[in-house]
Amino acid sequence: LPFDLYRLWRSRPWIFGQLLCRLSHYLSEGCTYCTILHITALTVERYLAICFPLKAKVVVTKRRVKAIIGVLWAFAFLSASPFFFLVGVEQPDNHTDFSRECKPTPQALQSGLLATMFWVTTCYFVLPVTCLSVLYGFIGRELWRSNTRLRGPSSLLREKGHRQTIRILAVVVLAFVICWLPFHIGRIIFINTRDMRTMLFSQYFNIFALQLFYLSASINPVLYNLVSKKYRAAACKLLLPRRAAGGAFTVTKDAAGYTETSASTRND
Repeated sequence: LPFDLYRLWRSRPWIFGQLLCRLSHYLSEGCTYCTILHITALTVERYLAICFPLKAKVVVTKRRVKAIIGVLWAFAFLSASPFFFLVGVEQPDNHTDFSRECKPTPQALQSGLLATMFWVTTCYFVLPVTCLSVLYGFIGRELWRSNTRLRGPSSLLREKGHRQTIRILAVVVLAFVICWLPFHIGRIIFINTRDMRTMLFSQYFNIFALQLFYLSASINPVLYNLVSKKYRAAACKLLLPRRAAGGAFTVTKDAAGYTETSASTRND
C-alpha cells in the first residue's frame, strides 16, 4: 500500500530501487490471489457444513484447516511469482534520473508474458465468482428443503446460525465483486490499448479502480462487525482482553452438532 500510494502521488522518479519495485508488485499480486482463494475456501466450507453436515464434522478439522490455509498462501505466491520478473525500474534513453519509473519492462510487454499474466489474474476473479455463485445456489436449495422438512426449536436454531453465516459470506462476496471488478476491467483495457487517448482513459480509470481495490481489503472487518455478533465478540476479546475477560461467554450447539459462541462484553 505505501508504494502504491507513492506511485499515485509521484510516479516518477522511483527512488526505492529495483528490488522494492519488483517486491511491491509481487506482494500485491500474491496477497490478491490469496484473498480470492480464502473467500472461495470459506464458501466451500459453508457448503459442506450445510449440505453435508455429518461429513463436514469429520472432514473439517482444525489441523486440516491450518494445512489448507498454508497451501493457499503457498499456491497464491507461487502463481504470482512471474510478476517479480515482469516489472523493473525503467529509464528511457537520453533522459535524466527523474524519468526513472517502476513499471512493466519492455521485454514483458513485447513478449506477451505480461498480457498472459493479466489474463491469469482475470481467471483468478472469474472462476472463483462462478464457483461461489454455483455453491450459493446449492446452499440456498438445501436451506429451502430443510425448512420444509424440519420443525422445532433445534431446527430453528440451526437455521438461524446458517442464515447468519450465509448473510456474512454473501455480503463479503458482493463487496468483493463490486470492489475488484473495475480493477480487472482496467487491466483488460490496459493490455488492449493501442492509441494515446485510450491509454489516457486507462490511466485515470485504473486510479479509480485501485481505490476500490484497497477498499476491499479494509471493508471486510467492517462488514463482519456489522452483521456478526460472534465476530464482534471475538474482535473485542482480541483487542480488549481485559474488558472481554469480564464478559460471559456462552456456547450453544445446533442440530448438526456445530457450536456457536456468543459473549457479553459488559463488566458487572
